[in-house]
This record gives sequence, structure tokens and C-alpha cells, in this order.
Amino acid sequence: MIGSDKNYDVEVGTETYNGFIIDNVYHSPSDGDIRYNVYIPESYDGGESYALYFTLPGYEGLYFQGVAQNLKSEAFGFEAQKYNDKMIIVAPQLSDWGETSADQTIALLEYFLDAYNIDREKVYANGYSGGGETMSIVMGKRPELFTAYLHVSSQWDGDLETLADSETPVYIFVGENDEYYGSEPSQQAYDRLTEIYRGKGLSESEISRLVTLDIKPHSYFNDRGIDNEHGGGGLAAHDEDVMGWLFSK
Repeated sequence: MIGSDKNYDVEVGTETYNGFIIDNVYHSPSDGDIRYNVYIPESYDGGESYALYFTLPGYEGLYFQGVAQNLKSEAFGFEAQKYNDKMIIVAPQLSDWGETSADQTIALLEYFLDAYNIDREKVYANGYSGGGETMSIVMGKRPELFTAYLHVSSQWDGDLETLADSETPVYIFVGENDEYYGSEPSQQAYDRLTEIYRGKGLSESEISRLVTLDIKPHSYFNDRGIDNEHGGGGLAAHDEDVMGWLFSK
């Protein structure tokens, strides 16, 4: 692959969807077959380091729901292109939202970091709903790989102590009355993370730089024509304050 002299077992997809090459498979020697869709800007030739963005979907976007269903149901991968035209965007399609998918996400990320010329200071991710559960586990295992993470309409399943050790910035977005998770798990994760940082001696301004809790009232969704707060989590992709936070890091 471009940017690496190592041999990887990768099947490149033969179809595209709105600029993404879809149904690629990375045959990981340790984590099995990992399916993903990828957007690579036409300007990328390996000579200049590019940013990297991973977007993990909710249940409706997992692989068994159909090829590229994550791209068809969520806008994160498309909206991200507005913030950096020199960014490779990877949209994995995994099979669950637990440890297996977390390990596969890490394996796929490490592949991209090695096979492509990536700016290690600009590696971003978001996880929505079940994808947020997966990404929280990833952030509890290898948070140092990321520049910043956006956690959307989900709950936190990963190790917060490991995350805090890396001091990787996290933005937690959720509806106040999220129909699936509620906002309590997000509040609890935020409270625990800030508690850990205070125990490490960080100031309040330092903590606010590292963790943001954004609990949206129902009016946020209703004013945008959406009544369901959990499904409305996808609005985060269109919110310049939210996405702008992620890509400003």
C-alpha cells in the first residue's frame, strides 16, 4: 500500500458510494476479516501526511445490515470532509459493539497508520450509539493513538483510568431524554473522568479542555424537525460547534 513497504492482505472494494470505496476487507493476522469503507481524497499521493478520521456507526450501520449501510444512514463521514480536505476517512462495518469490534478497530487503525502517510497529530474518531460503546472500549485500550474523540448518543463501556492517563480530549454528546440510553450514563462517565483528572491535580480549565459534556434538551431536536432524541444523535454530524470541536484539536 501507499506509504508502506510491508505486505498487507487487503481486498479492495470494486464499488463506490458518494466518493467512498466500499466493502474493502483487511485480513488481519490477529483479528480476522475487518470490513470497511474508505474515502481517500484524490489529492493524496503519499508524499504529504494527511489527517485520519474513523467513524463507527450505530446498530443500523453494522455489516449484516448491508454493505455501506453506515454511510447511507449516518452523515459523519461526509460532513467531516468540510473540515479538512486533506483527511482520509474510514467507516468500518463491524459485527458487534463489544471487545471483538474494539480490537478490530484498533487493528484497522494501526494498519492505516502504517500503510498510509498519516499525520499522527491529527487522528480523530467518533462513535454513535453502539459504535460509541465500541469506541469507548477502544479509548480504554489505546487512547494514545487518537488526537480527540466524539462520543455520540451512547454509554461509556471503556476504562476511564486508561483514557485519563493519555489525556486524550473527549466530547460527550447526548439527548437529555435519549430513548435508548438516557443521559445518566454520559453524566456518570463525565463525573468519573473529571474526578480522575482532579485527583491527578489538573486545574478546572485543564479539565474543561480534556472533557466536554453536552446534554441537549428536547428542544434541540424538536427545533430541527426530529422528535426522537436517540435517532436525533445524528444531528451532531451537522452541528458545526460539535464537529468543529473535534477537528480543531
